[in-house]
Amino acid sequence: MQCLPFMRRSRLGALGIILVFALAGTAPGQEATVADRLAEALDLYNDLEYDAGLKTADDLLQRSNLTSYDSVAIYEVLSIITYAKGEAYLQESLGYLNKISAIGPCIVPMPRDIWPQELRDRWYQFLREKDQLVCDQETKDITTIAIMPFDNFSTGEYQEKLGALGKGLADFFTYDFGKISSFTVIERDKIEFIMREIELQKSGAVDRATAVQVGKILGAKYMVFGSITQIDYKNTRMVVRVVSVETSEIITQADREGKPQYSKMEKELVLEIAEKLDVKLNKETVELIEQGGTESLDATTHYALGLDYMDKYDYKQAFEHFKTAYELDNGFTEAKRKMEIYRPLAG
Repeated sequence: MQCLPFMRRSRLGALGIILVFALAGTAPGQEATVADRLAEALDLYNDLEYDAGLKTADDLLQRSNLTSYDSVAIYEVLSIITYAKGEAYLQESLGYLNKISAIGPCIVPMPRDIWPQELRDRWYQFLREKDQLVCDQETKDITTIAIMPFDNFSTGEYQEKLGALGKGLADFFTYDFGKISSFTVIERDKIEFIMREIELQKSGAVDRATAVQVGKILGAKYMVFGSITQIDYKNTRMVVRVVSVETSEIITQADREGKPQYSKMEKELVLEIAEKLDVKLNKETVELIEQGGTESLDATTHYALGLDYMDKYDYKQAFEHFKTAYELDNGFTEAKRKMEIYRPLAG
């Protein structure tokens, strides 16, 4: 049977989390595809029925005609659901990641959004040990871009209140630059993994040299870094710079001043930076970038706090902040996506 690209959504997939496997469709009378069964397993996981989800996924390993893509997908789901059972199951969960890494860590792009943060960090560690943190296909004939955490140069109460916002802005920029087909965008947490590894986070503000150092390790062509400076409740400034990793030169920059509508500023700056990099955007891409986000500063700060707790593996607090962000603005699709990812892990 010829293998064709196949997409199958679980209920989690309705939130934008899509499992993509190289599988053939299911004809009448045939057994369900691997993708169908894994979608069922993820639905059970979402309903907190971990053991039933594990059995559904594990039974697939008995099939005789599994491709490497199938096996990777099965181990991926087994790792996620096993991890959800608690700390006592961490090593078993990591064992499935080891199996994926033995098959080939670059067969499909990983990790995906649905992976809990601790598994994502452990995966980066596996890849680093194998010297495969950057796959060949990630940097071949494409423009790879990475966004550093933004510095917070705000004054007074806003220095503390917006303390996590730099991480949130990096996430927003990563998400929106990812909508531009001309770019491959490196995951925010992969950048932070490298920064922790070489202890750059202890050195304070992110400068050009820091960005270039991280970019060389990750095989990026461009590094984006920037800052926010809020001085009172109605005045802020956001500055964005793009540095060439090859030359270490700042090749362009842009800024916005005005009301602290950070999501709106971010989207405007993504479009301006793309134009300055001579990237032509069609109407559909512009509309896609303009979607999502939030005009609520409180929703933005709760989202950023959710990311901060997520990075600390405190999934209950992460879920609560993502949930609050979404409740503050029901159009904040990024908050909804993260809320649904961490709901099964919130305790």
